[in-house]
Amino acid sequence: MTSFESELPRAYGMPPLTAVLRSTPEDFRVEEILGYDADGEGEHALLWVEKRDANTDWVARELARFAGVSPMNVGYAGLKDRHAVTCQAFSVQLPGKADPDWSAFPHAEVKILASTRHKRKLKRGALRGNRFVLVLRDVSGDQSHAEDVLSNIAARGVPNYFGEQRFGREGGNVAQARAMFAGRRVDRDKRSILLSAARSHVFNNVLAARVERDAWDKPLEGDIWSLAGSRSWFGPEPFDDVLAARLAQGDIHPSGPLWGQGEPPTVAVAGELERVIAAQHADLAEGLAAARMEQERRPLRLLPTGLRWHWLGEEALELSFELPAGAYATVVARELIA
Repeated sequence: MTSFESELPRAYGMPPLTAVLRSTPEDFRVEEILGYDADGEGEHALLWVEKRDANTDWVARELARFAGVSPMNVGYAGLKDRHAVTCQAFSVQLPGKADPDWSAFPHAEVKILASTRHKRKLKRGALRGNRFVLVLRDVSGDQSHAEDVLSNIAARGVPNYFGEQRFGREGGNVAQARAMFAGRRVDRDKRSILLSAARSHVFNNVLAARVERDAWDKPLEGDIWSLAGSRSWFGPEPFDDVLAARLAQGDIHPSGPLWGQGEPPTVAVAGELERVIAAQHADLAEGLAAARMEQERRPLRLLPTGLRWHWLGEEALELSFELPAGAYATVVARELIA
């Protein structure tokens, strides 16, 4: 794990194992789950693409070039890790045009597995989640303790940190966001990335404070609740048996702030904690407010679905699980390995 990740407190203490993650791209597999079927008709070619050690934006540009259309005609639901083998959907708008011979796509690291037609361009974030298969190599440590941690993760989940991918090389996007808020000019695309990094940094620090209180999956007075599988939230309201049951079932999660203009909706203990953390990062919080970002919420708890594991001999461990869109597999692995 990088120094950025290791600085964030873990839910289950020091990890029981040391291991290598991503020793090859094949050891980090991701399959996108759209959660809906193709229309079967329309002016968009909907492609199911496997890429190895390739950047999602680069694949999109090469698909546009191959199809003879503008890059604006290509859509995808999510950015996928470069140093991995990933399967994801792309849409290519072909108004009045037949599909090219996708089997002739000229890049060995990209395979177009299937194509059909769809009525709409794929939009960013329009997916249900992702399915992961990770293989940890050169594993050493306490395997019995590792089994206990994995059982805890299956039952309780993990803190829903933003992963290091959100912050750029060596976490440099946060420093660039500070410079932008201080007056440095950046282009529009970069501005969006830096605003996202600034919000994520404030959120991670709020979540870290909740982890230190062992309150990342438990209520604090004044909490706002996120609905599982949705961007909706509600509260604050008194914590009662009904909310307790919904929390235990994974239907709701405590939430943290994606900072913006105005005051966060939390009150009492939860609200005070968020305001203290925001004051510690005042340049970011004030910059986000000045950029007219809205106050939004993100779950503090991440529950992997269908978590399974098995040992591939003494020095390799395979993990498989599903995560909702916007969650990071690395924050699951970091509870297990240093």
